[in-house]
Amino acid sequence: MRKALTIFIGFIHDFAAGCWGASVLAVYWVDKIGAGQGSGTMFFDLKKQFFFLGLGCVAVVVLAGMGRTFTYAYIGSVYGEDAEKLRKKMLAVKHIILFTVFGLGIWWQYTMVYR
Repeated sequence: MRKALTIFIGFIHDFAAGCWGASVLAVYWVDKIGAGQGSGTMFFDLKKQFFFLGLGCVAVVVLAGMGRTFTYAYIGSVYGEDAEKLRKKMLAVKHIILFTVFGLGIWWQYTMVYR
C-alpha cells in the first residue's frame, strides 16, 4: 500500500508540474492574441485565471514534493548505497535548476498579466 501511495504522490507531483507548464503557455498565447487584436482588457481576466491556476499548480507540486520526500523513506535503498548517494546529489541539482525555472516562469507570467 505504501508503494502505491508513493507512486500516486509522484504522479500528482509530475502532473501538476505539467499543468503549470501548460498555464505558462496559456498565459503567453492569450497575451499574444490580446495584443494582436488590441483588446487586451477583454483577455485580462482569462490571463489572470490562468496565472492563478498556475500558482495553484505550483502549490500542489511543492506539497506533493514534500509528501514524496517522506514516502521515499518507506521504499529504502533500491539501487545500492553508492548509487543512492549519487541519486540524492543529482536530485538536489535538478531541484535547484527547477526552482529557478519555476521562479522565472512565474515572473514571466506575472509580467504578462500585470503589465
